[in-house]
Amino acid sequence: MTAPHAPWPGESRNATEGSPPADALPEDDDEAVCRRLDDAIEAVRAPDVVFALSRGGRRTVRCGGTGPPPSVPRDQLRYEIGSASKTFTALLLAHLTQSGILSAGEPALSLLAPARRTGADPVTLAHLITHTSGLPALPADFYPRALPTWRTNPYAGFQDRHVIDAFVRRRPPRRPGSRWHYSNFGVAVLGHALAAATATSWDDLLTCQVLSPLRLDGTALHPTGPDTDATGHRKDGTTPTPPLTIGGFEAAGAIRATPHDLLTFLEAHVDPTGSPLAAALRATARPVIRRGWGHRNTHTIGWFQHPAEHGPLYFHCGATLGQQAFLGYRPDTATALAAVCTRRYHARETFVATAYALLAQT
Repeated sequence: MTAPHAPWPGESRNATEGSPPADALPEDDDEAVCRRLDDAIEAVRAPDVVFALSRGGRRTVRCGGTGPPPSVPRDQLRYEIGSASKTFTALLLAHLTQSGILSAGEPALSLLAPARRTGADPVTLAHLITHTSGLPALPADFYPRALPTWRTNPYAGFQDRHVIDAFVRRRPPRRPGSRWHYSNFGVAVLGHALAAATATSWDDLLTCQVLSPLRLDGTALHPTGPDTDATGHRKDGTTPTPPLTIGGFEAAGAIRATPHDLLTFLEAHVDPTGSPLAAALRATARPVIRRGWGHRNTHTIGWFQHPAEHGPLYFHCGATLGQQAFLGYRPDTATALAAVCTRRYHARETFVATAYALLAQT
């Protein structure tokens, strides 16, 4: 989740905050990894920066930033991951479909407004998660509600009922499935449709079906306070921003998690063997869309997929009004990378490029 107008995308204290893993890599290799992560932190000028790398399940977490160290170690705080939350929503949808609870071909309208006719080409759950629903990035009536809190919490005033009503009224200008267009609106609708289909609140549904099975105890859907949540900052890197309040867009951008939990989430994707969500994790890695010139842009239901030397690289970025996140993994090298920082995206931003290059070259 990012600011409404962008649907997605100094000195560092290079020190590890927290205990090193018991199964640390050999010293020379470990030191080389630490240097690479420290270099990445140096390249990102934000008050708080964490780069967390897992190779074959062996973790190296490095922390730094231009601001003073917070009272809680940086790697133990929860960070807003914005649109990278969609990877959690995609896994939930995959799990519900793999379990036979529902079908991805189910029309969303039949779940949210059963009395309404769906028409010949309905928007399905699959269309919503793959950004092929024909819905815009945000509902047209979002902006008037967002203006009073545009620079602080623009999503807060657009609640669940507003998202659902906007979808029920909306008639996509083109046939669903015919064009890719990134949409926070679409994934937010998907969340409400899944909640309706299971007669379960979004918080309980995601927690019971995804967070608990993966043991993501350091992950939350709402801010819980300065002792647990990292503080975001505006473009200047010094002015604090309030915690994100997501309104009715929970499925599109509500997740906040510790770097360690994000690594746990990614490691499950690298090797799903033995996971209670194994079938769903494998399903989220399968390409479902190829678009662009020569069909060079590949997408799964939850990830952007790029070619790498020995196999595909999967990633997703996210941003809020004061924080950024990068999640990525490579099955070919059994590598996962979770990177977070507490500064809003700005014109000379290096965060995403630095994180992507680190994953691609590892």
